Amino acid sequence: MPRSQIGYLVAVNKNLEEVASLPKLPLFHGPNFIGRNDVSVPDKRLSRKHIALTTFPDGSADLLVEGTNPVVIRSGELRKKLVSLEKTAINNGDIIELIPGNHLFKYVSASTGEKKRNFSEANSNEQSPKLSGKKIRNQGPKNEETSADKLKAEDKDSNKEQNCVEAIRGFHVSNDKLPHTFRLLKVQGLPTWANTNSVSIGDAIEGDVLLAVLSNYMVDIDWLISACPKLAKIPNVLVIHGEGDSRLDLMKRSKPTNWILHKPPLPISFGTHHSKAMLLVYPQGVRVIVHTANLIYVDWNNKSQGLWMQDFPWKDQSNSTKGCGFENDLVDYLSTLKWPEFTANLPSLGNFNINSAFFKKFDYSESKVRLIASVPGYHTGSNLKKWGHMKLRTVLQDCVFDKEFRRSPLVYQFSSLGSLDEKWMAELASSMSSGYSEDKTPLGLGESLIIWPTVEDVRCSLEGYAAGNAIPSPLKNVEKGFLKKYWAKWKASHTGRCRAMPHIKTYTRYKGQNLVWFLLTSANLSKAAWGALQKNNSQLMIRSYELGVLFLPSRIKVDGPSREFSCTDKGGSSKGSGKSNSPGNPVPAMTKLVTLAWQGTKTSEVIQLPVPYELPPEPYSSQDIPWSWDRRYSKKDVYGQVWPR
Repeated sequence: MPRSQIGYLVAVNKNLEEVASLPKLPLFHGPNFIGRNDVSVPDKRLSRKHIALTTFPDGSADLLVEGTNPVVIRSGELRKKLVSLEKTAINNGDIIELIPGNHLFKYVSASTGEKKRNFSEANSNEQSPKLSGKKIRNQGPKNEETSADKLKAEDKDSNKEQNCVEAIRGFHVSNDKLPHTFRLLKVQGLPTWANTNSVSIGDAIEGDVLLAVLSNYMVDIDWLISACPKLAKIPNVLVIHGEGDSRLDLMKRSKPTNWILHKPPLPISFGTHHSKAMLLVYPQGVRVIVHTANLIYVDWNNKSQGLWMQDFPWKDQSNSTKGCGFENDLVDYLSTLKWPEFTANLPSLGNFNINSAFFKKFDYSESKVRLIASVPGYHTGSNLKKWGHMKLRTVLQDCVFDKEFRRSPLVYQFSSLGSLDEKWMAELASSMSSGYSEDKTPLGLGESLIIWPTVEDVRCSLEGYAAGNAIPSPLKNVEKGFLKKYWAKWKASHTGRCRAMPHIKTYTRYKGQNLVWFLLTSANLSKAAWGALQKNNSQLMIRSYELGVLFLPSRIKVDGPSREFSCTDKGGSSKGSGKSNSPGNPVPAMTKLVTLAWQGTKTSEVIQLPVPYELPPEPYSSQDIPWSWDRRYSKKDVYGQVWPR
């Protein structure tokens, strides 16, 4: 349920007059964070989360200073200075100076009756999302260039719009097919049809969880618990993160006492722990989730994201030592994270040492995907093909695909662009073009395109220019001449996500609306994420941790009913291994991976993947400019802002 709006902050000048050119910052019931991204002029004295405002239904609020610099509260004639971690109550009309004498805001509660129509609108299904950092500007476009007519240009063709709506409306996946595909995350501010079969964090973390391992880059514990209160009740939680020391101090203060925080080793400079995954242990088994969203508000509400999950049962005694490719890949990856081993008491199951080997206790034989991971290091010998793009190359080389996919094109779609060169792009394309057709001939190199938002995409997005904070690529990386031939547009009309900027990362090979394979991953297009070959191709150097799932055509039994194993389904499918219950010997058939726009007869072999963008991608025109976050943009966005603010 969306949180109700309690009030807003109004920017004022030193005479306490409203600054009409700056948008109001809406405040919702519960915690709200205000900081560096919410002021009109960049100021390094402000923290990313400078203050926390916790609002209550009666319009009152508590203010806590989260940043390192002091904040001043003015109430009538009184002036109170607060230092870091000090807290006070504030009331309607009080003035907040985020830095003493600078960045003044007036707190206005909804109970004053001002703009009540907007408050009711904020609670509708069409409510606008918060901005990156943190709060959305509660007003519409301010200039003619960003008029509603312009924003709706993508829907000029009503027939096309209807086809788009029907494409995702028809995306209904039965429980037995869920592990074969992935789902998009719900986005606030979209029409209901655009969120068909989409998921929230509460849809993923559900049921009687005994132990949770949450792997991510950015983690906002306060938001996480407010978005998924169940987490606070899980007895054992390990958070594997990539945050820096300043954020880590805040995380330590915010976390429940039973949570363990761990940052994996980063032996090579400029590396990050970037993998986004969850391992949820239940009495019945384990749920493995791989997704693309940081554990922060904007990533789960404002952006195009993807999530895959599958449940696996505990092994029985007869196969307690038997493994499979998925298990080996998972446990090998977990072992590199080197978290401190701890003991957990799992009710009705006993005491367990929680380390990477613990996850060998589950039966992954029915896994529907392959794991493609990256871990930092200089990988040689047998490890050369274990990680990064060399792992993808190795898996694809063992696959046989339909001959129609020979020399078919590739798409790279991501949200951060590294410093690349043509040699490395050829190296990556060689890995992504691996595989054979039925007559044992290689598929051959495919032409590659990069789907990347334009400046205009970001300017007119749900978040305006603020969306560019999460597309953090500098001019020096984006405007390399050789990249011009790769650029293609982010067009997502059929999923309703043209204005929901992508944080999802996907790589695929396709022909028409048929997919050779599809990778959902945390990995951006960079050498740090995918690795770069060195020493005459005998060594792969990777800087960062990444994790993705690779969807491939696979054999399924198409005769008779099949019931997928579930850790949470109380209807009975939590029993057994998840294998087909059909009698006799059903004939296996090869699955066919297709997009939502695919036209054909849907059979049990057809697996639709909700690829959020349109295929084939549309190349940039001469007027399109790829987004880079360190350029100045004077043309105002949908909230009347320029960039940088």
